[in-house]
Amino acid sequence: MKERPILFNAPMVCAIVEGRKTQTRRLLTPQPHTVEPGQSRWMVGKLGWLSHEPVQDFIDACPYGQPGDQLWVREAWSTHACFDAVPPAKLTTRSIHYLADGKIGTGKGRPSIHMPRWACRILLEITAVRVERLNDIRRDDAVAEGVERNGFGFKAEGENRPRGAYEAYRALWESINGAGSWERNPWVWVVEFKSVEGCVL
Repeated sequence: MKERPILFNAPMVCAIVEGRKTQTRRLLTPQPHTVEPGQSRWMVGKLGWLSHEPVQDFIDACPYGQPGDQLWVREAWSTHACFDAVPPAKLTTRSIHYLADGKIGTGKGRPSIHMPRWACRILLEITAVRVERLNDIRRDDAVAEGVERNGFGFKAEGENRPRGAYEAYRALWESINGAGSWERNPWVWVVEFKSVEGCVL
């Protein structure tokens, strides 16, 4: 079993803690080159020729790990101002405030990328890994991405009226990856996970 860090923003941390988020989609880097429609259903990438359903050797190269591996969540955090000059290695979890909890310390905000392993409060176990085009996401998978319910539908970023899960996830993706990122329909890693019991504080 291997353990790797993974970054989540505050709303997605909340979705994990609430049990709404059990999947994450991350861009393949570099993106595979897709042959023009009608020529073939094959794509070629850094690791060689890959079919529309990528071969296991490609899946084995997932940078986030394999089923059974664990991901420790890096999230935005802060401390009291009196600890601003204290090196992270000398802090304790008692002095930490997590942005996802809505608690803001009096000290400087610290981005998720700078969270040390000891400050992590959420540990995830990978249950499945696959590769697909972003726009191929199904409704159930969009729900598993943690979109928030809104009445009889789901909440889309920047809107009050309920939307379908697919539309809500599209808005969520663009809020994180920028305008036009959905239309590009990139290849993504799909990582399914579950929280490791007793690790969420």
